[in-house]
Amino acid sequence: MVGVVILNMGGPDSLEAVQPFLYNLFSDHDIIRIPRPVQKPLAWLISRLRAKKTRHYYELMGGKSPQKEQTEEQAIALQSLLGEGYKVVVAMRYWHPYTEESLRDLLSYPIDKVVLLPMYPQYSRTTTGSSFNEFDRVYRRLKPKRGKHFSLTTLRGQERPYFYSSTIPVYRINCYHNHPTYIKAMVENIRENLPNWQEYFFLFTAHSLPVSIIEEGDPYKRQTEETVRLIMEYFPGAKYALGYQSKVGPTKWLEPFTDKILENLIEEGYKKIAVIPVSFTCEHSETLYELDHLYGGMARRRGVDYVRIPTLKSHPTFVKALAELVQTISSCENIKGIS
Repeated sequence: MVGVVILNMGGPDSLEAVQPFLYNLFSDHDIIRIPRPVQKPLAWLISRLRAKKTRHYYELMGGKSPQKEQTEEQAIALQSLLGEGYKVVVAMRYWHPYTEESLRDLLSYPIDKVVLLPMYPQYSRTTTGSSFNEFDRVYRRLKPKRGKHFSLTTLRGQERPYFYSSTIPVYRINCYHNHPTYIKAMVENIRENLPNWQEYFFLFTAHSLPVSIIEEGDPYKRQTEETVRLIMEYFPGAKYALGYQSKVGPTKWLEPFTDKILENLIEEGYKKIAVIPVSFTCEHSETLYELDHLYGGMARRRGVDYVRIPTLKSHPTFVKALAELVQTISSCENIKGIS
């Protein structure tokens, strides 16, 4: 049986969970690289300072993040499509169900290989990389004892296999930003929610990252730009831009920022603008609060027909893309790298 671990960030499932969720997030060395001895005390301080403001976001969202439920719906849809021979579980990075909880559940089944499937189409060390690292730590600790020991990768340039002593083989789907069926799902989602798309300016938005991470070789920016380019091949003549959102801290982050682009478009006289999240596959505070409440509120107050395209969630074509990725990589044997 093939075990499929859907990896996602997770989100607070109650208002009381906001501060501990933020603590887990800021404790992650893959996101914030400061000396380890001071990271956890600093994470505690930051989470305490930010919790009150962030709690308000979730109050406007109904008291919690919907990411867990939506990711579980994705897992159910994927399980249905894959059928017998596969067991799909959800593992969150910063809140329940944590990676260890999910992996213990998975290993109670007769699993002979594991596929790691991130809900991040574009690879970054801060998202997919962090989830992989957490899986590695938990996997070594649990030390399952079946089968061969090698791990595959789908990211070009990452062909080095990950070895575990006498363990179940692990296959990693690093990214699928240009996978044809994923692109098809994005295109269908836009057309379904924007039938008169010819009348709109397309404003794509992705989570920003510190520029230093990109300068170190992280492919996130390049892959995000490729995703947008491939989508726009299906919308000839439409005007578009790509912005970045959700900056945290004083360091330089990827620009231009989505809200600044939106303000400029309004000043230039655009009256119909469609905002399209391109790096998110589930709804959470970045979409429901920033895009819908902040940006959408500002645009509508200025007379703009503002349409926010929903994230893919369990869109049938997106689930089909995930199934294709899992089936392709899990059928490969003794290969160190898959592009």
